[in-house]
Amino acid sequence: MVNDILTIQEVATYLKLNEKTTYRLASEGKLPGFKVGGTWRFKRTDLDNWIEKQKK
Repeated sequence: MVNDILTIQEVATYLKLNEKTTYRLASEGKLPGFKVGGTWRFKRTDLDNWIEKQKK
């Protein structure tokens, strides 16, 4: 359960993207994320599932 929830910065590193690109994709609903107190958070399992769906 450790590191199960990621920040924008961690997602950008994980996906090898720029932080601004990650923020834009999340804002557009293209990345599976949710806001907590106005800041984006992402579940690692949701991102892994999203990656698998992108391959098809």
